[in-house]
Amino acid sequence: MKKIALVADSTSDLTAAMRKDYDVHVIPLKIRFGQEEYYDGELNAEEFYQRLKQASELPTSSQPAPEDFIKLYKSLLQKYDEIISIHLSSNLSGTVNAAWIAAESFKAKVHVVDSKTISLGIGLMVNEAAVSIREGLNTKQVLERIHNARKNIETIFTLNTLEYLQKGGRIGKVAGMVGSLLNIKPVIRVNEEGIYVPAGKVRSQDKALEQIIHNLQEFAGNRKVKALAIAHGAAQEAANKLKSALETTFGISASFFTQVSAVIGVHTGPGTVGAAVYYE
Repeated sequence: MKKIALVADSTSDLTAAMRKDYDVHVIPLKIRFGQEEYYDGELNAEEFYQRLKQASELPTSSQPAPEDFIKLYKSLLQKYDEIISIHLSSNLSGTVNAAWIAAESFKAKVHVVDSKTISLGIGLMVNEAAVSIREGLNTKQVLERIHNARKNIETIFTLNTLEYLQKGGRIGKVAGMVGSLLNIKPVIRVNEEGIYVPAGKVRSQDKALEQIIHNLQEFAGNRKVKALAIAHGAAQEAANKLKSALETTFGISASFFTQVSAVIGVHTGPGTVGAAVYYE
């Protein structure tokens, strides 16, 4: 049986326990505060949001270079036969493009997947891949499972403000909401193209959480919920509310509950709360 390595980037928001349990090799993106650069994960959540609050100008993020991927892939292929590498939507970052460039150096041994989503959505896809590998599926079968998961995962979140998405250049089709959002909480969905689109606008965080729950129920259609994940950026109380409500609504426990990575936080800011649901 061929041994398959699983790679994801740091925006997948996997917990440390999940990375270890699923044997996921995580390549970090980077964040920069002025002249100081950090790998995603070097600053814990408290440190990052404190720095964000004090910063005179917003930090920036950057993707790994193809050389970073080549180094990782070369190292893994000394132990594994093949690699499946799952990354942040190509419509939000150049990360997956760097992975594709790197993969060309390894013929057919590295299989790069554009998740067409972010954060928890990637995490649920990585989870599906890890389970499939453990079950002994071959590479083609694992990739089929991942692509099926991608079609059945919805990622949706709310923000305190669109300022961070706008200034970070990641605002996508939500741009039309800017200017009309004074004291409004936007609800944003990641669509099938991996782009941010409006999914509602309400006047309080509690109403935004209700909108997320309503939308996820509508997205379900006739499908059952296979897995659920919740994350937040400096919004623990609201995230706990959302977790409890979604677990009750769908009758399933969350697979994981975490804080978003600093790179996600650069573009969403404090007060972010979101969920991803994998339907079947």
